[in-house]
Amino acid sequence: MTTNQVFYRKWRPTRFDEVAGQQHVTQTLKRAITSDRVSHAYLFTGPRGVGKTSTARILAKALNSEVTEEGEPIADSEVSIAIDEGRYLDLIEIDAASNRGIDAIRELRENVQFQPVSGKYKVYIIDEVHMLTPEAFNALLKTLEEPPPRIVMILATTDAQKLPATVISRCQRFDFRRITSSAIVERLKSICLEEGVNADGEALSAIAHSAG
Repeated sequence: MTTNQVFYRKWRPTRFDEVAGQQHVTQTLKRAITSDRVSHAYLFTGPRGVGKTSTARILAKALNSEVTEEGEPIADSEVSIAIDEGRYLDLIEIDAASNRGIDAIRELRENVQFQPVSGKYKVYIIDEVHMLTPEAFNALLKTLEEPPPRIVMILATTDAQKLPATVISRCQRFDFRRITSSAIVERLKSICLEEGVNADGEALSAIAHSAG
């Protein structure tokens, strides 16, 4: 189990260009970074396992670290390394499935008033945001309506239709697509090459197909 977890983390996308099958999202985000046209709130929606949370973390890097001319975060910057290692103080991740009540969102509303510790932006990622209670959504809406400066909220969900229309309307929405089998195969090929694993095309296609 531990080995699988480490392997998963090792190959989790750390750059926009590594997010498989979501170029329509990553290209738009990179343009926003290079043109300094950053929204205060984003909604990432789509099936499970297509890169929503990974993209949110990459966006947090790009907002706070040095970036290339194309808008990619510099991989070996202090910010990028800290985010990859889960120790960046200006990135706060909340699992709404286990923190769905109004108290958790009230605490968030209090904390967003504080400026970033070291970065340009304090970034909040709320995963499975559709699990929030109606009261919690009302509290979150107040933050989205009057966002403090230098705060970016990223809401991630597999079920956007459960979000109140008032919340959706205050976010820049990105719909993540189900990853095609061909995109999965290409990603597996690159991983196998780096890991020194021999795998023929039929085997990788079978894995991609079983991945759903």
